[in-house]
Amino acid sequence: MIGISVFLNDPNYEQWERYIYQMNTGGFKGIFTSLHIPEDDPNVYVERLQKLGELAKSYHMDLVADVSPKSLEYLGYSWENAYELIDWGVTGLRVDYGIDDSTIANLSKQMKIALNASTITEENITRIIRQGGNLANMEAWHNYYPRPETGLGLEDFNRKNQWLKTVGLKVMTFIPGEETLRAPLYERLPTLEKHRKTSTFSSFVEFDHNEWVDHIYVGDPGISETSKEQIQQYVHEKVFALRIDVLTKDEEIIKLLDTNHTNRMDAARDVIRSVESRSYASKGTSTIKPLGIDARSKGSITIDNSNYGRYQGELQITKVDLPKDKRVNVIGKIIEEDISILEYMEAGAKFTFLFLD
Repeated sequence: MIGISVFLNDPNYEQWERYIYQMNTGGFKGIFTSLHIPEDDPNVYVERLQKLGELAKSYHMDLVADVSPKSLEYLGYSWENAYELIDWGVTGLRVDYGIDDSTIANLSKQMKIALNASTITEENITRIIRQGGNLANMEAWHNYYPRPETGLGLEDFNRKNQWLKTVGLKVMTFIPGEETLRAPLYERLPTLEKHRKTSTFSSFVEFDHNEWVDHIYVGDPGISETSKEQIQQYVHEKVFALRIDVLTKDEEIIKLLDTNHTNRMDAARDVIRSVESRSYASKGTSTIKPLGIDARSKGSITIDNSNYGRYQGELQITKVDLPKDKRVNVIGKIIEEDISILEYMEAGAKFTFLFLD
């Protein structure tokens, strides 16, 4: 499942619904919200959470709320009857420090419970099950980390997730958003520190290819229109939409760039080879003159020129740095933020290009 985050400190209900509608249309099926907002007036929690719950129900989306004993008290509930929040549209609770295993076991009989993936131990799981907990209603959710340099490392993240999967828990993690960031730090909200400066889509693709991850949620309350387009194409069509800088003015070559492509099934080690460009190469109606003979740094988009004989017209993306070749024109460049995506474009991968203005 993929999901978004909506925070109750911003009561712009029209904006909430617009964002939820757009993301739901793009394939997002879950919403996360946090009730840990001490700087806000707790009296507004009830109305805002109920409104968010109504939106979640109307779009048939899961809604998981991060709660504490104090936030439950603000809502007029306790751990004994917290499951009644289902009536508000809350389908699950993320529980953390200060909540004993017997309480978790009882809640799991009624609703989905998201445990802290980083702190849960084998002893906790054993006690929860011994006290009648429903493991099928439990998942392991990682945190997001607002403060720079505090996000998790990939190796530790994978090691913990491997264990979580062995005990039967699904794993959820956060990727950072863009443009609309959360106060007070506005430093993006990733689970992995390596994702703090990477694009939303590249972070998404990495986790989608991580065998230990089941659910991916955007931590920040908004992403760019381009990221929405990239994720939507990937989710619905399994197409990698790559942002590029075009380095040619040749209209015929630009038309070739502006089409759908597929990596050959006999995938090369050093380059991604477009199947579709071979038909362009075989037309033989025009000659591609040598132009833009430059070093092919990783992420370069190239087309073979007339010096390459029958290969003329083949379009490629370089997966490694390659030297200049008089037979190869450099016609574009994948932007830096999307280059890491190339390692996931295996044999038969479909891809398209998004032109930057």
